[in-house]
Amino acid sequence: MPKTTSVRDYIRTIVDFPHEGIMFRDVTTLFADPRGFRMAIDQMLHPYAGMRIDKVVGLEARGFILGGAIAHQLSVGFVPIRKKGKLPGTVISEEYTLEYGEAIVEIHDDAIQPGEQILLVDDLLATGGTAAAGIKLIERLGGDIVSCAFIVDLPDLGGRKVLEGLGMDVHALCAYEGD
Repeated sequence: MPKTTSVRDYIRTIVDFPHEGIMFRDVTTLFADPRGFRMAIDQMLHPYAGMRIDKVVGLEARGFILGGAIAHQLSVGFVPIRKKGKLPGTVISEEYTLEYGEAIVEIHDDAIQPGEQILLVDDLLATGGTAAAGIKLIERLGGDIVSCAFIVDLPDLGGRKVLEGLGMDVHALCAYEGD
């Protein structure tokens, strides 16, 4: 019987990156494999079959890769949420807390129209800080978030609970617990 593969089989773990004690879940190996990448995009789309989605919003940077592919499959627009100072034109900003400091993300102030149905995507859900900031930006523009989709969830870091506490539906293709 042939071995079945999952998205998790394509993700490599790099020990002690970016510093000692971290188990970095590297999705670039998933993106580099045509079958793995297609599997991830198809599985990320599956929960939303038949749902109205007007735009896909991707969080910088790997969320752009996923978001662009998902938006293409859905035949909808793609909107990036970027780090401060990376977008031209008029933007709105949201500050959030990182493990060691603060950061700011931005979105164009005309990227989402009130009432549009939005799917927020990124590669990994850790503490939920970046995604929560993205949610606040989308909601400030009047977008209705259908769901938040990720490849990897790190449940021990509490991000899913943070997003669910904001009333979000959260989907992840795989989880790495305890490490």
